Amino acid sequence: MSLLENRVLKIILCVGGGTLLLASVASGQETRVDAPIPHSIGQSVSPSFEGWYPNPDGTRSLVFGYFNRNYDEHLNLPIGPDNRFQPSPEDRGQPTHFNPRRQTGIFAVVVPADFGDQQLNWSLTAGGETITIPGHLRPEWEITALKEVTSGNTPPVIRFGGPEASPGQGPLGVQSDPLKTVVGEPTMITVWSIDDGVRKSQAAARPARSGVVWSKYRGSGSVEFDDQTPRIEEGKATTSATFSEPGNYVLRVLAWDDSGGQSAIMAGGFFCCWTNGFITVQVD
Repeated sequence: MSLLENRVLKIILCVGGGTLLLASVASGQETRVDAPIPHSIGQSVSPSFEGWYPNPDGTRSLVFGYFNRNYDEHLNLPIGPDNRFQPSPEDRGQPTHFNPRRQTGIFAVVVPADFGDQQLNWSLTAGGETITIPGHLRPEWEITALKEVTSGNTPPVIRFGGPEASPGQGPLGVQSDPLKTVVGEPTMITVWSIDDGVRKSQAAARPARSGVVWSKYRGSGSVEFDDQTPRIEEGKATTSATFSEPGNYVLRVLAWDDSGGQSAIMAGGFFCCWTNGFITVQVD
């Protein structure tokens, strides 16, 4: 056997045992590594820092998301030791409800123009593990969240309260005026969403696509949406939300455009174009 052959490594996937076998032809030694096992519940949640972008007034927006390693478990982590920013205040508008798997660019924290080399550290404790990620203004982490460089595409503009209300655009998004409702009563929610109509591929013959997706962002009870992805008709989309318990909730709406759904955007290495919107609901 030649020297080259002696150095060849063979990787064999043993399907039945769920184990990777790494065998060295030269030495005959074996190294066994357990394959990752998907878990439905009981796993940790990692905060993620997606990058930062400048705002027109000179401030900066730090964009965050998270990775809930559970495939099924939705976790509630109230603001406090298990869900906090440092330095204080601990509450920087982060979620307290965590949906399964990777959720990208779901909120942004505004810092002053002179933030410099400071850091905002977001810590989450779940599944017996605490994970902390720093947010910062390092130049290599600047993202183009408000305009896609290749196509000139911009995020949808969303409004609450009517087509003339204050707009929001990009990960920082816009906050709605608070709503009030009662347990078990469907509450109608309307968002106005307008997109620039720029297609991801200019060669495509089809019209540009856009849509909205609703989810629970904060709150102890469950929220049932009549339609989590209502159609946008004449510039607005309407659904209803029903709450299982009294308390204060925050709902999030994601408005996406032809770049694709949020997971597709981030998986493709892009940071544009989507917009977040948030509604606080007091449930009696």
